[in-house]
Amino acid sequence: MIKDFATYKQETGGRALLLFLLFGLAIYAFVNAGFSAFALICCSPLIIIAAYFAFKYRMAAFWALFFINYFVQWFGKNNWLPSEVPVSIYNELLEILLLGIAIMDARRTPHFERTANLMLYTLIIWCGFCTLEVLNDTCGLGINIGVWYQGARMMAFQIMYCFLIFCIYIDSPKILNYYLIVWGCFSLFSVFWIWKQQHIGFTSAEYNWLYNGPGKSTHIIQAGTLTRYFSTFSDAANCGICYASTATAFLIFAITCKIKKYRYFFLFTGIACVWGMFPTGTRTAMACLILGIIAYVFLSKSAKIASLVTIVFGFFLFILVFTNIGQGNQQIRRMRSTFNRNDASVNVRTINQETMKKYMKEAPWGIGLGMNYDNVPSNNKYARMSTIPPDSEYVFIWLRTGQIGITIFIITMLLMLGGACWTTMFKIKSPSLRGIGAGFCCAFISQQLGGYGNQVLMQFPNCLLFYGGLTIVYILPFIEKEWVEYEAKEIAIQEEKERLKLEKKKAARV
Repeated sequence: MIKDFATYKQETGGRALLLFLLFGLAIYAFVNAGFSAFALICCSPLIIIAAYFAFKYRMAAFWALFFINYFVQWFGKNNWLPSEVPVSIYNELLEILLLGIAIMDARRTPHFERTANLMLYTLIIWCGFCTLEVLNDTCGLGINIGVWYQGARMMAFQIMYCFLIFCIYIDSPKILNYYLIVWGCFSLFSVFWIWKQQHIGFTSAEYNWLYNGPGKSTHIIQAGTLTRYFSTFSDAANCGICYASTATAFLIFAITCKIKKYRYFFLFTGIACVWGMFPTGTRTAMACLILGIIAYVFLSKSAKIASLVTIVFGFFLFILVFTNIGQGNQQIRRMRSTFNRNDASVNVRTINQETMKKYMKEAPWGIGLGMNYDNVPSNNKYARMSTIPPDSEYVFIWLRTGQIGITIFIITMLLMLGGACWTTMFKIKSPSLRGIGAGFCCAFISQQLGGYGNQVLMQFPNCLLFYGGLTIVYILPFIEKEWVEYEAKEIAIQEEKERLKLEKKKAARV
């Protein structure tokens, strides 16, 4: 028997035995933990193969993360992903895999020194506080590590993952340029999809979500005469605010870019995203766009650009606030209500927040991370706080972490933003690279205002896009020399093409 096993091992390397053990483990998981665990174990060979290719083609794994992050909500809404698996798992697994690759491949990845900046230190403070929140037992339900981790990874740890990955993998001007182009292409597809929803129709899953699901009460409004479109996003608010922040970034990229083909692409993307804001019916989006552009006036360090931007957007704002142009369009009328202080929905939010304040006086550390309606019993004192719609990311963080937590969060956000703005204004010499830095800073400011008005900061794809974008600002000084050389080559190619085109035009006239 021993001889036979030795022969078997020599001939097969134990592959059949390994598969048998894996099959046995899968059956055991199915009996004891259900279908989801069974499916996960059965898929483990595929996970191993995917990990192998990720190690071999590391940048492919980075672009896969970017793709999944942008479209995972759309895939989930259309039932193209297993319903038993949380959509955040795909992002988290890829992020951990990319960090693992970087650590094991440290000799080929000499970029860890770039992580030592103000944003890292502020994130350590925020993640440290959220780690301490595991001891928070305000609701009197005992310490639940699983529930805490579920809240902490979405509120803090995913930001740290974004920061580290962008510091390590955006390491050259070429990759940075690819990143902007891919982001623009994803945004244009999303804008196309909102046009498709308007003029061609919804998929069957989208239709059910809108008319028979959660969207019925929030996305069909004004007595059923106005539909708020949501494209590839989780909801219309998330969609509209992401478009506003994306438009802010790409319009600034277009203003400062010296390479014509990219400038036109950035400008087209920015304008398309501005258009895409209106079908969402998200009023906060208009304020986000305006604040982002105003922020650029201060970051531009150019009186000419500041004057031009002020005139153009001042005229746009004047039309929106003080005239009735476009009033026949329901979506434009809804956007105009952004400036109406007596709006009914604003009053409802104010009433809800007054109710929250009464409870939160006795919970300076909040009700705890991960404490949602399915974790807090209905007879608990804070059950109301776990079910009341916060309607704002800042209010959501305040409820879970209390006055102490929201204060730390605001301070850390201001510090990391201030450091990025300082880097843009005083550490970067190249005007076009400074424009990229300013675009990311202004998009981050725009997104933070969106988080004040709606629960969007930690939603997909916003966290990776805008916290990752702010991370890029901190690494721009490290690639500035290469950027100047890269840009000079692109401009030389552009000028040569223009020269040949001009010569061909002159020859045709003779």
